[in-house]
Amino acid sequence: MRVDELPIDERAKALYAEEGITELYPPQEEAVKAGVLDGRSLILAIPTASGKTLVAELCAIRHIMGAGGKGKVLYLVPLRALASEKRDEFSRLGRLGIKAVLSSGDYDSNDPSLGRYDLIIATNEKADSLFRHRPPWVESLTLVVADEVHLLGDGSRGPTLEALLTRLRVINPRAQVLALSATISNADEIAAWLKAGLVTSSWRPVSLKEGVFCKGSIMFKDGEVRQVPPRAVRGSEKDPVADIAVDTIKGGGQMLVFAGSRVSATSITKRLEEPVRQLLKAVEERRLMELSSKLLGMGERTRLSERLAKSVSYGVAFHHAGLTYQQRKAVEDAFRAQLIKVIASTPTLAAGVNLPSRRVLIYDYKRYEAGLGRTNIPILEEKQMAGRAGRPRYDTVGEAILFARTEEEREFLMEQYVLASPEKVWSKLGTASSLRSQILASIAIGLAHSLDGVFEFLDGSFCAYQYGMNSYRSSVLEAVSSLKSTGMVKGEGKALVPTPLGIRVSELYIDPASARAILDGLRVRRSGMPALSYLTLVCHTPDMPKLYVKGKEAEQVMAYLEGNSDLLLYDLPDGGTFDYEMVLAEVKTALMLKDWIEEATEDQIVERFDIGSGDIHAYVESAKWLVHAAHELAKLMGYHEALAPLRNLLIRIESGVKEELLPLISLRGVGRARARALYTAGYRTVEDLRRATPSDLGKLPQIGPETVKSIKEQVGGTVSKEEWAALGKRKGSKQLLIEYYGDGEDGGQD
Repeated sequence: MRVDELPIDERAKALYAEEGITELYPPQEEAVKAGVLDGRSLILAIPTASGKTLVAELCAIRHIMGAGGKGKVLYLVPLRALASEKRDEFSRLGRLGIKAVLSSGDYDSNDPSLGRYDLIIATNEKADSLFRHRPPWVESLTLVVADEVHLLGDGSRGPTLEALLTRLRVINPRAQVLALSATISNADEIAAWLKAGLVTSSWRPVSLKEGVFCKGSIMFKDGEVRQVPPRAVRGSEKDPVADIAVDTIKGGGQMLVFAGSRVSATSITKRLEEPVRQLLKAVEERRLMELSSKLLGMGERTRLSERLAKSVSYGVAFHHAGLTYQQRKAVEDAFRAQLIKVIASTPTLAAGVNLPSRRVLIYDYKRYEAGLGRTNIPILEEKQMAGRAGRPRYDTVGEAILFARTEEEREFLMEQYVLASPEKVWSKLGTASSLRSQILASIAIGLAHSLDGVFEFLDGSFCAYQYGMNSYRSSVLEAVSSLKSTGMVKGEGKALVPTPLGIRVSELYIDPASARAILDGLRVRRSGMPALSYLTLVCHTPDMPKLYVKGKEAEQVMAYLEGNSDLLLYDLPDGGTFDYEMVLAEVKTALMLKDWIEEATEDQIVERFDIGSGDIHAYVESAKWLVHAAHELAKLMGYHEALAPLRNLLIRIESGVKEELLPLISLRGVGRARARALYTAGYRTVEDLRRATPSDLGKLPQIGPETVKSIKEQVGGTVSKEEWAALGKRKGSKQLLIEYYGDGEDGGQD
């Protein structure tokens, strides 16, 4: 089927013609024939790179530019990185007059500006939080795209997506739903739940060969056995992973290696540095050195960033959540540009980001799970990794290979993964934490007004479809009872009425159990409590991720806890090893955050807590969210003694500074490093900065001419033309005048 035959706007057809997209892939054609462009809801379960996103894009264009008037589209994704990728991909639709936006940031906001956009991209969690504020544009949605819908079965992300789709069908039952996934074995069940059509296909633009490597050879699913040539090295230096990598690169390909841990990913990368470097062209080496230097300039320099930069200079890289978003994106972009030849990654890279490669090597099929030890990864996850093999337009075949150490293991992997089908997707909404949060939300926004209303709402869920209502009835009764006892919901006869507390907790997008823990702590109402008291309190909530306490650290954390237990705003558990281990994890997490607000460098925190810069920022984001929630709850409940400390703590967490820098950090363009430089030089208040001369400020490290001008303007001062010229002697005079006056006509003439 040709694109110019589709019932979409002619301008869109012209755009696709420019991009060389003239024919639909077979699965895309099936989706069109199934009525996806006529407004029919659809589950599209087809392999990676088979064109799911284009189908979603065609639907969006049809809704936004259709003859029936402008519709509004919500595009749901599981990860922020994937949301950013989709934003970049859809930005070109601006040429058609389609306004696309990425909704990110705080959960406690309804983002009223979103009503002005045609295509809204958001993570499932962000969209769920938006829906709790009932923004008017939700009822204007005509299309909702749920990407990676197989994550309905994920214990952490699944309940949010399920509740979101369930709520959408109540609020806006006319909206078309397009659910996308590469691997769903029970796609028919999800389609039946959503009352949607179903298109499944195994067609790929690049065929996939799956197999297992062992002792120098790959045995493929189709029976082919291929030898991997060993590199010419001394016996003690033999490395089969390097052999596979070199074989891939010599054939003009690239390779993704999936490792079970960050340590394993980093170790593999280090092993591959020299073998890959020997295959690089001179021009590639120069560009990689430039990228290596660029990586060192992304954020604070740490030993982890230095390790990454060194590996990148050799043409290889590791990739995991310990890196910052900017570092991960730089690695991904360099791989897409075929500059980096091999990436060793934890499984997070398999979760949606578009990064195909000639060969995928699944090095570890086991992963550590808290409380379970090392366990085999699900088949579904292995198939997601395997689906990354094969680069459209570059490869005719992609290869996905599991790594075996023995012949017995090769047989096991062939049977357990290569020849196996993915597990069914099972709802996880019935867990206690998921139910209490979603039940409160349904009551708070008026979707349920009684216990019967709660059951009616949940009857529309995938959980009810799979397990039946009786499977979670007792859990619902327990959750409603808990919400009543904590004062978030009150019963008036048969009616369930949200209290102001319940409405605010729902809007703040926190677990009711987190709200209860925070309120119990704030009720202590002691003035003069240090920041650590509030940090340990938010770390005590179920919403705060916790740092793992290793055996050698337990004694140190325990000693600190015992010496500072009077600072806690909650009681220590009486017994139970698990409960006490959880408290140690909470305290370790709080101590990491304390280091951050005491201005420890990222490198110091990375080394002290064995985490990455990306982890620091992730924990900081979670802490900001929960401290904001604590401040809002304190304000609502009248706990005035906590308001100023929590407000100050929020700023300190956001900026990573000591309390003494609060007056300076409030200035635009002044971060933790510049604020400390100003403070050290004696500029400690706004008044100090007002009296300072531009010349004196310009002498300080990290305070350039633009920053001096910005600071002086914010504190009520000015920078004369002469002072500006003196500050910027290193710049050309014309450029200085343009910057001083702005780039308008007057500045240019003068």
